[in-house]
Amino acid sequence: MFAWRYLDEAGNVLGESHHFADRAEAETWMGEAWADLRDRGVEEVVLVEIERDRSVYRMGLDPAER
Repeated sequence: MFAWRYLDEAGNVLGESHHFADRAEAETWMGEAWADLRDRGVEEVVLVEIERDRSVYRMGLDPAER
């Protein structure tokens, strides 16, 4: 299971997405949702593997960074 954690500009956790069965599903969802998240004040996201409670990777939502 995977989920996205939403971060503000200071790196504070703002919330978390629903859980996804696999990484590909989570990444596809982020490809569709990132602009809306950015509009709501999310600066960065972290993909987390739930079972191991480990970060897979972190990325900014600034269009210039994508």
